[in-house]
Amino acid sequence: MNAPLPSLSDRVSALPGCDKALVRVLFGASLLALALGVGFGWLTALGRAGVAVFEPQQAARLLTLHGVTVFFYWLYLAQTALLLVLAGAERNGGGLALRSLAWIGGALMLAGFAVSEIASITGTPLLYDGGPALGRDDPAAVGWFSLGYLLLGAGLAASSASAIATVITRRNGGAGGALSAVGFALFAWAGFLIVSAIAAVNAFLPSVLWALGRGAFPANQPTEWHILFHNLHYLPLMATVVVWYVLVQALTGVSSMHGARFSKIVFASYLLFVPPTSLYHMFLEPNLSETVRVVGSLLSLFVAVPTVMAFLIIVSSLEAHGRSRGASGRLGWVGALPWKNPVMAAIACAALNLGLGLTFAFVLIQEKLAPLFSDTFFVPGYFHFFAVGTVSLSFLAAMMVVLPALTGSAPWRPALLCRMPAVISLGLLIFGAAGIAAGYAGVPRRTFDISYGGGAPALWHTLMTAVGIGGTVFALGLTVLVLGVARSLLPGPKDSVVQQPVVSWGDTPLRSQVAAWTGPAGVVLVVVAMALFTIVAFDLMNALPLTVIGGGGHSH
Repeated sequence: MNAPLPSLSDRVSALPGCDKALVRVLFGASLLALALGVGFGWLTALGRAGVAVFEPQQAARLLTLHGVTVFFYWLYLAQTALLLVLAGAERNGGGLALRSLAWIGGALMLAGFAVSEIASITGTPLLYDGGPALGRDDPAAVGWFSLGYLLLGAGLAASSASAIATVITRRNGGAGGALSAVGFALFAWAGFLIVSAIAAVNAFLPSVLWALGRGAFPANQPTEWHILFHNLHYLPLMATVVVWYVLVQALTGVSSMHGARFSKIVFASYLLFVPPTSLYHMFLEPNLSETVRVVGSLLSLFVAVPTVMAFLIIVSSLEAHGRSRGASGRLGWVGALPWKNPVMAAIACAALNLGLGLTFAFVLIQEKLAPLFSDTFFVPGYFHFFAVGTVSLSFLAAMMVVLPALTGSAPWRPALLCRMPAVISLGLLIFGAAGIAAGYAGVPRRTFDISYGGGAPALWHTLMTAVGIGGTVFALGLTVLVLGVARSLLPGPKDSVVQQPVVSWGDTPLRSQVAAWTGPAGVVLVVVAMALFTIVAFDLMNALPLTVIGGGGHSH
């Protein structure tokens, strides 16, 4: 029987110095990207609220910078750093395999970051999808912008190959034989990143060739973008549930009560359920056949299955363990969790925001509703529950565990950081509620001046003012959290690391045959909310004039 692995922090601390240096650079770059993206996003929220006035070109540039910096570079630099450090930890002190490839990957990603930021600041703003139609008269801007994404994709592929080699080397090295559940999840995650890197080449290489005069105008880029974006949309969610799985075990000592094999099936299901469901991103394509639309709507019902299953594994395992240790009352097990730890607070808020995001995502991916809402503020209203409230909070939570172990620095003001997830979630609730209501009311998503010469409903301005208020609140909370996490990048004196609070379940003997109902109840609540808001959306659609319904999502 194999001896239990040391704690996650101990395994990260044992990584070779060169591996620590690489992931610290990547973590630092990701936090810089998040800080810049928060700043661009806050200015965008102020512009949408009418507090700040931007010319149309300036507004498009802000939207481009915000989307590129946060969605591409914050999320994917952070994912790469987490993937590499967790893979190295799986090897238990052995360090990264193919280390030079990981360093090359990191360098390519940082080069892509620089190229994308400069292109977004100096060239024609192309929005974050880099649509060449917007830069038809500025091929150089299209070429440089697309090159940035190609460099990012190449870096993702190289770094992911190193991560795969690392977890496989652990297996072949005899440390436990088969891959652990986490090792398998990292393998699947890295493979998904490589597939996405290939999709990035399909989407953006034709634009570079066109800009160089070596190819035709990339008229098919929107379709290739839909395929890429679908992967990019769900990869952070897969990364999030892997992070939850790792962090919950690190904080509580509880692993899945369903066994490693079932966890592996859940992580593998991302590869089964996510790629075929990309059709719903194409619902706005005018030539899409009705058959494809129906199939896309049916497949869209399955897109959340892996994330929901992973949530159920984690929550049911925690609840069953707590009850088996004698926790009383319906939610008594919840009180035993380490709520003074900012990591626990971030995970809990991330799970709540995930439920809100899933509720309204289901509304948007219906074939009859997509044309109604896709070009309204409904999209940023719901999407920020995922991008900020779920994924970003979870990645920052992981950094609060990993960075002190890397640098030896004590966590910065944990009592203050413990409050920030709630502040961020409050701001998101205001932002999201107002934004979704604005979407129902028809407020366009990419137009800052929504007065339409005084012809717009007064409700629009009220809702966008609330969007600005909510955006300011969660931007402030994120700024404090980012600064606190970034402080741990700086080395501390030896033996200065203060262990964050973890759960203590006590010495009560384990009891068998305990019920775990909280997770399923939460899923049922989300399903009911999905149905409710979908009914509201269909009632709204049926109340609109026929010409408005037929106008599609691009009427604004």
